[in-house]
Amino acid sequence: MNKKLPSSYQTYLEQYLNPVQVILVTVLINLLQEHRWVRLEQLANRFPLPITFEGRRRRLQRFLSCPSLSFKSLWLPLIQRWIEINFDTSQVLYFVIDRTQWGGINLLVLSLVYQNRALPIYCELLPQLGSTSLLTQTAFLEQVLPRFSGYPKVILGDREFCGVELARWLSSYARTWFCLRLRCSTYLEIQTHIEQWIQLSQLGLTPGTSLYFQGIKITKSKGFGPVNLAANFKKTYGGKRVQEPWFICTNFSDFHPAISAYQRRMGIEEMFRDFKKGGYNLEPTRLQGQRLLALILLICFAYCASTFVGIEIKRKGVAKYINRPSERRRSHRRHSSFYTGLHTHSWLESLDTFAVEMAHLTRACPSKRLYYQQGFRTASLALSAF
Repeated sequence: MNKKLPSSYQTYLEQYLNPVQVILVTVLINLLQEHRWVRLEQLANRFPLPITFEGRRRRLQRFLSCPSLSFKSLWLPLIQRWIEINFDTSQVLYFVIDRTQWGGINLLVLSLVYQNRALPIYCELLPQLGSTSLLTQTAFLEQVLPRFSGYPKVILGDREFCGVELARWLSSYARTWFCLRLRCSTYLEIQTHIEQWIQLSQLGLTPGTSLYFQGIKITKSKGFGPVNLAANFKKTYGGKRVQEPWFICTNFSDFHPAISAYQRRMGIEEMFRDFKKGGYNLEPTRLQGQRLLALILLICFAYCASTFVGIEIKRKGVAKYINRPSERRRSHRRHSSFYTGLHTHSWLESLDTFAVEMAHLTRACPSKRLYYQQGFRTASLALSAF
């Protein structure tokens, strides 16, 4: 199988990195796709350089410490170019801000919702554990939002990003909407003949009910408003009961667009799972600082490449050669585009590695020759997706 990167990656990286760095990036991304393990020792074990293990490990350490491997200078311009090619300026960009934490690592992430999945846009390591401040959140978003001033944007955030100051700050951006989930303990002003504040948990929502308030104030101390509030308590489906309702602070003028937009936030949870146990096993790595960010950057390259390959495989109609088929009554897809792309890489790699054995197996069962021929054509189609 061809070990080169996708042509768009290759051409772009050659503009920003020297030839040796491009080769190292190519090798590491292929190792991530094949072995899905990001501990430095595991990468050094498989790194194709004829020197001692310690020499390979140190070579990787030096490379991951390279200042060129940064989100701001390398990844952000690439993803901006990709958005400009694939999105018309009239299309809405849905950005999700979220934070993930494991061990002593605290990572702030902004992603773009694309085909019900989240694609990483920008990442930043936080110097301390725990929640982020308004200053950290706005400084982080300022790295990205001005680059997409020509697009209508929706910013989605969970309860950590429900501060009224952030909502006020986002309101200052043109063509920008927000859907920020509020805590149930947040106070809402009820318009009566006297000023009355109640907590959101006192609104009495039950499964299957919803409410919408327009032009209200929230929080006693800050008194932010006028703002709109979309509240929704999902029904119980298939025995799965939602524990509590959504209370969404938004500047959308209608209930349904606000709830529909916030539902897109769930794609980032799947992305975190793919980065961790479901894909690249990021959590066990002991790297920190610049080396960890560089490794996450390489994971972003690999993750997006696999996702785009998976989308193409599904478009070509050959996903049944990669994935287990879904049951007819299954309401959600069994496998994501990322899963499809990642396992397409594994399947093609096996066909290449065991080419001799495969030839013997196909000759041993001539009655299945037509099926094997279809499979070979499928493999060629799958290879063209890279």
